[in-house]
Amino acid sequence: MQRVQEKMVRVVGLRQTFGHRIVLRDVNFEFSAGKIVGLVGPNGAGKTTVMKALLGLLPTDAGNVRILGQPVSVNTHSVVTQQVGALIERPAIYPFLSGWQQLQLMTTSEKQITWVVQVLQMDAYIHRAAKRYSLGMKQKLGIAMALVNRPRLVILDEPMNGLDPQSVKRLRHLIVQMAGKGTTFLISSHILSELEKIVDTVILIDQGEVLLQRTMTQLRESARQSLVVQTTENAWALRVLLQADYPVTQRVRNLIVTKPVALTPLLRTLLDAHIQILKINQYQEDLETVLLRLLTERKV
Repeated sequence: MQRVQEKMVRVVGLRQTFGHRIVLRDVNFEFSAGKIVGLVGPNGAGKTTVMKALLGLLPTDAGNVRILGQPVSVNTHSVVTQQVGALIERPAIYPFLSGWQQLQLMTTSEKQITWVVQVLQMDAYIHRAAKRYSLGMKQKLGIAMALVNRPRLVILDEPMNGLDPQSVKRLRHLIVQMAGKGTTFLISSHILSELEKIVDTVILIDQGEVLLQRTMTQLRESARQSLVVQTTENAWALRVLLQADYPVTQRVRNLIVTKPVALTPLLRTLLDAHIQILKINQYQEDLETVLLRLLTERKV
C-alpha cells in the first residue's frame, strides 16, 4: 500500500487587509514534507505577509493556516515554536552579543551550534560581537539561527541578500542536503537564477493572489525554445526561411526561429540558398523569463 505523503503546509482562503488596501486575496496552497518550495512575485506581491501569517506573527481577516496538520494563528502557534525555523526580512540580532551567544539563545546544544557554524563557515568571526559584523556575516547568522535546531520546516525570506557567490553556493548545497533528509523549505527570493537550481515547486503570487503553483518539471516543460541564427545575409536568409514556412523573425543581427524545429533541414535550406551561417545557438527560457511571461499573460 502506497504511503500518503505528509502535508507540511496547508493554506486555505487566506485574506488580509491593511486599512483599505487588500494585501492577500483568498490565498490557497499546500505542499508536502521534504520539498523545497519557492515563493516568488514582484515587490509588494504579498510574499512576506504570507510568510508572517505562516509563523503566526500577524492576524488575518479570514482563512486558516495549518503546519503538520496543526492550526497556526497569532494565538495558536506551538507547532511554529517547536518545528519551524525562520528568517524574515532581516536577522533579529543583539548587537553586543557574539554570534555564538545569539545561537545559544536558540538552543542549548553545543553540538548543533558547532555544526551550523562549521557548515556555514562562520568560525573566523562567530565569537565577535555582532555589531562588528558585515551585512553578509549578519545574514549568515540569521540563517544559522533559523537552522540550528534542525527544524522540520524552514522559512527563509531573501536568504541570499548580502552573500558572496561562494556563500550562496554553500547555502544552496546545504538546503538541498537538508531537504534530502526530510527538512522542508519555503524560500522567497528575487534571485530566480539561484532559486531555480534547487526548488521542487514554485508558487507565483501577485497583488496578494496566487496565480499558479507548479513543479519545476512543469515549468521547464512550458519553457519556450528557439533557435538564434546569424548569417552573412540575414535579410535574404529571412526571406528564404519564411518561404520554407519556418516561424522566423529578425531581431537586430539575429534570426529567431520561435518554435522547436529540426536543425538539419533548416541548415540545409540555408546552405542550398548559398547562405553562409556564422553561428547558431539553441535558447530555452529560464525560470525568470517563464514566470514573467506567465505573469504578463495573466494580466492581458
